[in-house]
Amino acid sequence: MEGVVDVYMRDILTRIGGFDLCVSEFVRVSQHLYPASVFYSLCPELQNGGKTAAGVPVHVQIMGGETHVMAENAAFVAELGAPGIDINFGCPAKTVNRHNAGATLLQWPDRLFDIVSAVRRAVPDTIPVSAKMRLGFAEKSLALENAVAIAEAGAEKLTIHARTKMEGYRPPAHWHYLRPITERLSIPVVANGEIWTPADYVSCRDASGCADVMIGRGVIARPSLGQEIAQLRKEPKIGTAFNWSQILSILVEYHDLIEGMANPPRQAGRLKQWIKLLSRSYEEAGALFTRIRRFEDPRDILAEVVLTRERVLDAA
Repeated sequence: MEGVVDVYMRDILTRIGGFDLCVSEFVRVSQHLYPASVFYSLCPELQNGGKTAAGVPVHVQIMGGETHVMAENAAFVAELGAPGIDINFGCPAKTVNRHNAGATLLQWPDRLFDIVSAVRRAVPDTIPVSAKMRLGFAEKSLALENAVAIAEAGAEKLTIHARTKMEGYRPPAHWHYLRPITERLSIPVVANGEIWTPADYVSCRDASGCADVMIGRGVIARPSLGQEIAQLRKEPKIGTAFNWSQILSILVEYHDLIEGMANPPRQAGRLKQWIKLLSRSYEEAGALFTRIRRFEDPRDILAEVVLTRERVLDAA
């Protein structure tokens, strides 16, 4: 999730817990080998053993359509210490798809095979190579063929967003389309898409046959979701989300983390972005966003968050 699940968000969410693995924002690989600074910028965890502060591995995500350039960059980022390489065949963005990358490649299973196999050959055997795809570009007829091509090329894991490129992020996610793929492949298949609650996880698991899931927007809107799903996998009992006071405390922690940006307007933008996304799960977040939406200084946003938390605690 470009511009959302960055190093700061990965840091705070993995501190909360429930995650076995993260992937970086994608590195758009096009015409040449990137310098180390590009990979360090999008995945600063490379300078911390490839892990978040909580110790969760972060695989570097690369995206592109030029086989040799993808392989060359994968080999280099492996040298930089990436604990794994993830190849993005799922991005639906028009700008990406116009430039020979992301979900547009799902129209040609042979190209998926060539890219994955080239990356697999370029990377040491000790470093896992995985991929993420959608069910197709405009329709789903190639879903199984694409998945088989990726697996046979040497990917050790495949994540599938259960919609086509053309379906974007419009509900529903078609989890049941993953079942024949999970039954066919010998590698782990991870489900993705429209998992907002623990109950969604259960429905996805039952429909897809996938025990493992990747969550993005869902955990942004409900920060306890990873923790809740991890607990649910241990015992069949659905827990509860964080209360509003806990969310406000997390926002304070997040403010402190993003001070590392040293860019106040950008910090303010990230705070407002997360508060708005939280409104899907917390009605109070919508009211908070209305109050801070015009603030440009992150200190003003923090002051409003702290004041709101004090009022909530007093009311309790």
